[in-house]
Order: sequence, then structure tokens, then C-alpha cells
Amino acid sequence: MNRCVIGAGLSGLAMAHALKSEGLDFVCLEQASDVGGLWRQPQAGERGPGYLSLHLNTNKRLTGFADHPMPASYPVYPRHSDVAAYLRSFAEWAGVLDDIELGTTVESVRRTAGGSWTVVSRDAHGTRTARDFTHVIVASGHNTEPVMPAPPPGADRFKGTILHALDYRDGSDYAGQHVVVVGLGASAVDIAADLSRHAARTVLSVRRGLHILPKQVFGMPLDDVAEAPWWTNMSLEEQRRFMEQALLVARGRLSDYGLPEPDHRIFSSAVTISDEILTRIRHGGVTPKPAIDSLDGDRVVFTDGTSVRADAIVHCTGYRMAYPFLPPECPIGPQGSVELYKRVVAPDHPGLHFIGLVRPHGSVTRLVEAQARWVARIVAGRAALPEPEVMRKEIAAYLAGIAGQYGLSQGTSIQVDVAPYLEELRQE
Repeated sequence: MNRCVIGAGLSGLAMAHALKSEGLDFVCLEQASDVGGLWRQPQAGERGPGYLSLHLNTNKRLTGFADHPMPASYPVYPRHSDVAAYLRSFAEWAGVLDDIELGTTVESVRRTAGGSWTVVSRDAHGTRTARDFTHVIVASGHNTEPVMPAPPPGADRFKGTILHALDYRDGSDYAGQHVVVVGLGASAVDIAADLSRHAARTVLSVRRGLHILPKQVFGMPLDDVAEAPWWTNMSLEEQRRFMEQALLVARGRLSDYGLPEPDHRIFSSAVTISDEILTRIRHGGVTPKPAIDSLDGDRVVFTDGTSVRADAIVHCTGYRMAYPFLPPECPIGPQGSVELYKRVVAPDHPGLHFIGLVRPHGSVTRLVEAQARWVARIVAGRAALPEPEVMRKEIAAYLAGIAGQYGLSQGTSIQVDVAPYLEELRQE
């Protein structure tokens, strides 16, 4: 068995299906007790982002796999348990369950003198196994380590609970409490809206404004818009003007809701998708506040000098990429950016590939499927890679373009535009 896939979430299952379709044998290593990745509800004692109110922000047609669509009975935006059940049904349909070793944690992936890769893993019983593979495909995701901000003054004397969204489960756990949610990303607005139906008071602390988009524009799911020819034929500046005007007409300015206006043009940074948060603010269920300045006993003090009593603070402050089992500076280079040819191939590490390490405006599934098909062809010897120097030049050109549109950071270095990126993969 010469191929190893790490991870059995959406990306790992797409890769497993592509390898199976090519008639290639492989083993897929998954540390959890079942397939499904972040959509699988964590079991007792496990940490995980699967809070009960979690739903898709992308529509089921484009989030389901092309060869095995989500059931017609599913709503347009299914809840996490439906997505988890669907991913398991896909694994059964694709016939890959017997190729997946559950409860298996990868501890190291290292290149041998002979050019293969030694993967050391540990099973649920603590038994370590070392195996050699010609190809290793990493599909373990990029939301791996929770990011917590530096504790503000007074944090050591705060009487309430401080947690990360990773450990948040359900709003009913905070019934009657006063809760401050920190952030304005997808998790922050989801959790704030969820809490507002149970907590005595929900405050949303926002340091920096982000563009908030509804799940649908003109009755079309946003990811349908993203792949529509009339949209993809527009220039970036035309797309920005169109969406900015549409948002202004649909909901006015974010400052009308007490939120900070973004300090950047739309599509210059990640956007937040939510149909609920602005409505919950208008109904008084969520109260916007600026960044936290300090903590004082049972109170949270904000940078505008106001304060609120708080029983809990939920930090929805994102995740950092971490691949402790991989060689140093792979795939994250010395400048902190992800450095992969076509966002997939590590040019200086032959035989090492990455699936799903991209961040589009819209559903990731079609991109992941295209990546998986390409990697399967490479592994099967039916597609060839250019020389490392050519790959490094492509990476440099891509990162230069990213820097011009988004500014260069670890998160923006995996940003892709859906239609152009799909076309790149089709050409490969």
C-alpha cells in the first residue's frame, strides 16, 4: 500500500473517492471515532467546533459531492448533523470505509533517504505503527488550533468563565446568564444569535468591521452567484460595486446597527455570511460593543468606556494552521504564508500533497473534488508536475497577487476565486 491520506472529513473523503476511482490502493488515517470532520458532533470528552446551532453557510447543491448529491429532503442550508450523516453516507456509497483507520492519530511524517515517506501513527489503544508510503496526502483541514487574544488587564480577577468557540455547545447552557461574544466572523455571529434566544443578555464585542453578506442575494444563494457567468465575467471592481450597492439597498450601512464600518473594500478580506445577526441586533437580542479594554471582577469594560456585567466571555477569534507532524516550514513558509503549487503541491517535498487548504468565497467542495482528481492522476502517473523551480515561480506570482488584493497573511495566502481556480485545475 503506497498511498496515505490524512483526515476523513470532506476533503479526505473526496481524496479517498478519487483514489478508489483510479483503482489505487490507500489507507486513510482519521484521529476521530467516525468520518465527517468538523461536521461530526464531538463525543463526550472531545473538543470540537460542532455547536448544536451550526448550519451550512453554503447551499447543499454545491456543498454536496457532484457524483452523490445531498438528499432532496434536506433544506437548502442543512444543520451540522445532517451534513455529518451525509458525509458518512458518501463514504459508504464510495466504498471507502474499509480503507479508513478511525481513532488513529498521525504523529510524524518524514522523508526517508530513499525518497519515500515514513508515517508514524498511534491508534486508540496507544500502539504506534511506522509505515512507508510513496505519496502522502494531507486533508486534515486548517482550523486546527484555537486562537485566544492576550488576556486584557484584570483577566486574572474575572469572576466569570472565559472560553473559545471550540468549547461552545449550545445557548441553553447559558440560560439566564449575561454573555459577551468576541468577534464578527461566522462563529461569532452564529453563536451570538444562538445565545440571544437563551441568555439574559448577549453582547457582541467587535474590534474591526467586516462585510456581512446574507446567504442569498436576489433570491439566489451566494455560491450560485459566485459561479454564474454574469458574475464571473465581471472585473473585480465591477463585482465590488455591484455587491456594495446590493448590500446598501438590502440592509443599509452597518453603522446603522451599531457595528463598525469595514476599513476595507468588499472582497479585500474574508466576509461574514449571516441572515440572522443584523435582525437579532434590530430586535434587541444582541447588543454591539467595541473591543474589550479590561475586565473588572464580574464586569467587562469596553474601549468606549462603557461596561456590562458578564457571566461568560466566548472568544470567536479563529484558528491558526498547525501541522506538527510535518517537516518544518511545510506547508507554511518562513514568512508565515502557505507555499504550495496550485495550492496543492509542496515543490520541495516530492510525494507530499494537500487537499482542501483553500478558502473561497462560497462552497469549497467543487474545488476539493477538482484537487483530488488532479492528485489522483499525479499519483497514478497520468499527470506530471513541472520542475520545482517552475512551481516556486507560480507560488511567488500567486502570493504577489494575493498581497495586492487582500494583503498577505497566513489566512489570505489560501484565498482563491472559485471559477478561475477551477479552470486552473482543469487545465492541469
